[in-house]
Amino acid sequence: MTTNTYVGAVDQGTTGTRFIVFDHEGQVVANAYEKHEQIYPEPGWVEHDPTEIWENTKAVIRQALGQAGIGPDQLEAIGVTNQRETTLLWDADTGNPVHNAIVWQDRRTTDRVEQLEEEGMVETIRDKTGLEADAYFSATKAEWLLDNADPIKLERTRPADIRDRAEQGEVLFGTIDTWLIYNLTGNHITEVTNASRTMLYNIHDLAWDDDLLAEFNIPEAMLPEVRPSSDDATYGTTDPDGFLEAEVPVAGALGDQQAALFGQTCFDAGDAKNTYGTGSFFLMNTGNEAVESDHGLLTTIGFQRSGEDVQYALEGAIFVTGAAIEWLEDMTLIDDPAETAELARSVDTTDGVYVVPAFTGLGAPHWDQRARGTIVGMTRGTRKEHVVRATLESIAYQTRDVAEAMEADSGIEMTSLKVDGGAVKNNFLCQLQSDIIGSEIVRPVVDETTALGSAYAAGLAVGYWSDPDELRSNWQIDAEFEPEMDPDTADQRYDRWDDAVDRARDWARDSEE
Repeated sequence: MTTNTYVGAVDQGTTGTRFIVFDHEGQVVANAYEKHEQIYPEPGWVEHDPTEIWENTKAVIRQALGQAGIGPDQLEAIGVTNQRETTLLWDADTGNPVHNAIVWQDRRTTDRVEQLEEEGMVETIRDKTGLEADAYFSATKAEWLLDNADPIKLERTRPADIRDRAEQGEVLFGTIDTWLIYNLTGNHITEVTNASRTMLYNIHDLAWDDDLLAEFNIPEAMLPEVRPSSDDATYGTTDPDGFLEAEVPVAGALGDQQAALFGQTCFDAGDAKNTYGTGSFFLMNTGNEAVESDHGLLTTIGFQRSGEDVQYALEGAIFVTGAAIEWLEDMTLIDDPAETAELARSVDTTDGVYVVPAFTGLGAPHWDQRARGTIVGMTRGTRKEHVVRATLESIAYQTRDVAEAMEADSGIEMTSLKVDGGAVKNNFLCQLQSDIIGSEIVRPVVDETTALGSAYAAGLAVGYWSDPDELRSNWQIDAEFEPEMDPDTADQRYDRWDDAVDRARDWARDSEE
């Protein structure tokens, strides 16, 4: 059954869309990628064109299959993983978006979140959803779209039509997984990990929460059905008359960070991983228990298999890590991300320079929406090498912020951390991370663990893989990094990082944005 058949994964990320085909050993057989436009209508606003994302999704599926000479009938299943929290609405009749998607990084609803804080809603939101009240999550984005989306795109003339039609289920809500599943199968479905990131889903009752829907004035009729991350019943199949010209089950989906947790085979309580992408996301499996955080972390759903209990996780969400490397490119301090290691090694230290890349505020464990990017400690002798090294160090320091909170909440001392994502190809960064965090860093052979996790979820659902033990046997180590820096030196530098973060806090003001 598995000799000439494969599982595909759509990995829809913040900057682009990838389709990867995996074989039974979890190895990459084909891989295609397309970037999409980043739209910045106003300072602090970030949007994507959902139609462009869907067109790119079809393109990369065709490209990957064509490159490898694989027919769509050789795909046993397709999994989906996605940038989380990014939110869109679309017309159920036409399938057309009513507005651009509002991206997870977007801060336009900061004032609304501060209103929630004034109303005393923070504890209620945390108790029900495990999340902080923050513009990061989907609820305030969906509320904004219902209040402000352009009615012309619905071919209607009155703005009130959007909300009226949403109450009838004629305008649909979704995160990017929902949008892709809808376009692949025609069914309006999400799964538990993505639902848990909306700030509308009760992670204890495993249901959309009536009180939160009322608070944000979100009609329940517009919400998708919530299913397991790995679904034996499947979410549906691709249309045999559609772009693939084949019926392929779409059977698994996970938000990108939970997908990486699954792809890193963190199936047991205490297993942890950190993914270095646009941002960095540190997750620890806490088993069947939803552990409440006292240190600024999120309690979230890790994954769910059909017929089994939900597995929960603690998460530290760092908004900007890989995006800080992109910023170095934007500022023409580097021409290519690969340069960062060489430039950073060319100086022994940052010469006292600290970069706090709070371009869209600070996430865990600080949760400061009005923090902004800051460089401190510069002198006339500061060179670009110091700034580049300080930017890489900021990634390691932010991870330590979260690691210390994770250990405090879980009571588990972390001696090893599995890492993945584009930035971990940088050996300098991996060694630096080990030094700053004071623990072993383990990088797997297959570092596309986000796509791999969604492929595993889909493949388990259709029997391509039999059980999690089979997946564990696929996992192989590429490299391990042990701490080399003197612990006292690491602690001293980390203490100064705290001082730099204090300078970045509460910088943005309404009058300036």
